[in-house]
Amino acid sequence: MSEERSVIRTIPGYVHGTSTTPLSGETIGGLFDRICNIHAGNEALVVCHQQIRWTWSELAERVEACAAGLLSVGLEPGDRVGIWSPNSAEWVITQFATARAGLILVNINPAYRPRELAYALNKTGCRALITAFEFKTSQYTEILKELAPEIGNCRWGDLRAKVLPDLRFLVQIGGETEVGFMGFDEISRSGGAAERGRLKELSQVLQFDDPINIQFTSGTTGTPKAATLTHHNIVNNAFFCAEAMGFSRHDRLCIPVPMYHCFGMVLGTLLCVTHGATMVFPSAGFDAAAVLDAVETEQCTALHGVPTMFISELDDPTFTGRDLTSLRTGIMAGAPCPVELMRRVISDMHLTDITIAYGMTETGPVSFQTSIGDPLDRRVTTVGRVLPHTEVKIVDADGRIVPTGVEGELLTRGYCVMPGYWEDPEKTAENIDASGWIKSGDIAILDNEGYCQIVGRLKDMIIRGGENIYPREIEEFLYEHPAIDEVEVFGVPDPKFGEQICAWIRVREGASLSEDEVREFCRDKIAHFKIPHYIRFVTEFPMTVTGKVQKFRMREMMAR
Repeated sequence: MSEERSVIRTIPGYVHGTSTTPLSGETIGGLFDRICNIHAGNEALVVCHQQIRWTWSELAERVEACAAGLLSVGLEPGDRVGIWSPNSAEWVITQFATARAGLILVNINPAYRPRELAYALNKTGCRALITAFEFKTSQYTEILKELAPEIGNCRWGDLRAKVLPDLRFLVQIGGETEVGFMGFDEISRSGGAAERGRLKELSQVLQFDDPINIQFTSGTTGTPKAATLTHHNIVNNAFFCAEAMGFSRHDRLCIPVPMYHCFGMVLGTLLCVTHGATMVFPSAGFDAAAVLDAVETEQCTALHGVPTMFISELDDPTFTGRDLTSLRTGIMAGAPCPVELMRRVISDMHLTDITIAYGMTETGPVSFQTSIGDPLDRRVTTVGRVLPHTEVKIVDADGRIVPTGVEGELLTRGYCVMPGYWEDPEKTAENIDASGWIKSGDIAILDNEGYCQIVGRLKDMIIRGGENIYPREIEEFLYEHPAIDEVEVFGVPDPKFGEQICAWIRVREGASLSEDEVREFCRDKIAHFKIPHYIRFVTEFPMTVTGKVQKFRMREMMAR
């Protein structure tokens, strides 16, 4: 059953989620050990591309061996350990092994190039890096050796690289182990009875408010910020998100989203752990056919994804004839979820209980989520209601709470809010005020029942001739056109109006569409100033690894 959730409103523009279930005081390691003991013989992890199938007891043994191995090489609680890899069983092991040893896991985007990698490692002072050997065209160990030539001439564990001054240990996943690296399996064999004994001691010492994970937020300008999350932030967030989905040990979650992102490691693996559900990984990186294969073969009951992933799955040539009737729920998040797409997912993929979640990395990550008990129109047109033990207010430009139904910036407070950006008090103070409220940069509206609509981003708002225009509204309208598969709307500089509206459109396969037809579709249905001035038909959009469309790049391309 889903969590009994209610929302308290004492004044308009403010909501406070309540629950009959209190917050948990467990660390990730404590939670993991408890679940492994309860469900020891049940299936915990399936990694299709590695042909791995482990029970909870088998996963627990591998996690303990890895945690002991990390301690045996000289790493200490509080040390930062980076992981630079696509999805794999080793990623899952590392997530829980570092937590058990009190090591802070630093998630590094697999798409990072040398400069970005060096920034991430140096910003957080990583002492160890666990890296894949290769993925697609990325040769990770070669990139590292290019960045730090000293790797090929040093004893393992004693790296002294000019550009990576804090890094000492390099651990390699897969491939023939390179000079200067230790193989992942070798690390797991290096711990002994003493280290396993120390893990037991640490389980009594580690605190749930300790930092345990650092994730880099993908800024469009400047350097990425290192959001620092605690056990308390993500254990509770994962639990209450699972409750909203009506999760139990009988569920099997297909996880095609990347592990380096909160969606994969908090709403994916950790969410499954909170309820003893099975984690299923279809492939190392996103592949629509592999997702559909995994759902069918493994009889998955739940599926996560960003909107573009669901679009790819629905449009996959093998989609017709697939048996997806095992599916029930999941989370669509990470980017605005078009209403029409939600309807297709519910009707064509059997995801009758799919939920939409909204939040940010800094709130561990979810603050709003629809529930399986919500009416259909609420589940497809809003991001649901505030999660238990979380507060949200909507404010104007002066920071004053706005009335119900009036748009403003969304701010969040509660257990889910990170303590701050890693060793960056200035950026922390810019985003989290003295009362603990963190800014989202999103424009939102709350209704009388506490349901929230995300109208757009402050930075994405188009100001055309003095009119404030939210791209999301135009996108939702254009999705109603039967020939439009995907659409992104943004502003481009204009000498007369300040900005003009531009729409990039991907046409549905087999359909045709012209600029004039798009404008005619808009005429008399939306205000004249909201009709796109520029229309471009494209086959793809510039995206991040997590499937978020990069509007800033589209804006730059159009401006040129």
